[in-house]
Amino acid sequence: MRYHKILGVAGLTISLALTGCGQEDIIADTAYPLQEHLEGLALLTPVYERRADPFASELCVVSTDVPRLDSNVKAESAAVFPLNGSSAIFAKNAFERLYPASITKVMTALVAIRYGNLSEVQNLQEKVTVGEEAVITESGASLCHINPGDTLTMEQLLYGLMLPSGNDAGAAIAVHMSGSISDFADLMNREARAIGATDTHFVNPHGLHDEQHYTTAYDLYLIFQEAMKEPVFRQIVGTGTYKADYVDAQGEAKSQIWNNSNQYLTGQQAMPEGLSMLGGKTGTTKAAGSCLIVESKDEQGQEYISVILKSENRQTLYQDMTNIIQKIVN
Repeated sequence: MRYHKILGVAGLTISLALTGCGQEDIIADTAYPLQEHLEGLALLTPVYERRADPFASELCVVSTDVPRLDSNVKAESAAVFPLNGSSAIFAKNAFERLYPASITKVMTALVAIRYGNLSEVQNLQEKVTVGEEAVITESGASLCHINPGDTLTMEQLLYGLMLPSGNDAGAAIAVHMSGSISDFADLMNREARAIGATDTHFVNPHGLHDEQHYTTAYDLYLIFQEAMKEPVFRQIVGTGTYKADYVDAQGEAKSQIWNNSNQYLTGQQAMPEGLSMLGGKTGTTKAAGSCLIVESKDEQGQEYISVILKSENRQTLYQDMTNIIQKIVN
């Protein structure tokens, strides 16, 4: 297990101007110097106070639902946010705390990329030997079907995490980086606070149900837009199919092909005319329902993040998502 560095992770106390897009002041009441984050993680202490740059100067901030004419959305929560800082196009219960299911893995990938410095090619190729943490037996859990003793690269684990939504890949990444699921969840929560997702709390890296594992549509927007700033993340979630070649515990060659669960990206669902799909993440549990977050682009190059939480099933999930992203071009 390699020691990774913490780069400027801070808890933020956020004061939002909730009447439109924009933000006046953010007080960063804690900030952390460059530190080893594994065994020393629990020992981190604030060392100075500073005033951060305005956090939401280019983000949409909404305080109420934003109806749009014929927006017949059945899901519990939904929203469409342009990334140019203008008003939200659509919002329904954007601040309601709900379970994110496997959309959790957006934060898992973001933490892995930033804390593991995976923007550097050599770090993406770091070898990881999978442990017993990857044995997940919960009924219906999505897996990329890796086993204890398999050796993969961090890059391969990220593809296994994001395309087939492998809970086993998420557990392997967490234990490799932090030594335990709970310590990695601490990193996820620190990163959430640092980017302003203050109505979010994670207890695991994959999104299997826990009552203390929750977020909101608005917080997912904050998390996803931050993740899409990372070229590695953007490339992975925009990939339809990936082939992983690795070795098992006996040193035998193994190969798997993983397909993206985002049906817009694979062509199973049609995008509205005038929009193209950049990437996204699905999520489903009994408690969370069917969930989806995507980033799309219009013909002028403007990008939008759209979120659906707690749709009844996969069919209504894509109906709802198509309904709200059509508002971008209609």
